[in-house]
Amino acid sequence: MKKIILGLLAAMMSFGACADAAEGQEYYLEYLRPYFGYNGQDFAEQHLKVEWKRYFKKDAKRFIKTYSKKHPESAEFLASEDFQKIAPHIADFAIKYAADSGELAACN
Repeated sequence: MKKIILGLLAAMMSFGACADAAEGQEYYLEYLRPYFGYNGQDFAEQHLKVEWKRYFKKDAKRFIKTYSKKHPESAEFLASEDFQKIAPHIADFAIKYAADSGELAACN
């Protein structure tokens, strides 16, 4: 029983537990949109929820690799500590408004 409770607590404290889609939306608009050029909805709809989860696994390595190639001008920022701090929020935003989410992001 003790192991189950500890496991649940660890799961709650993992990657997405502290992320916030609203913050992610703000961070996307402020930091990534200037590099990528997509509005928030177009960005989030590029992938399904499961795909976004894969992109942001393991310190967002797949996201960084893919989007650094797509948008070379963003590579330095994506490789920075600043990006690592906001990545969980960006992930939560992208997952919440993914192509298969049925939700629309209200951002330009």
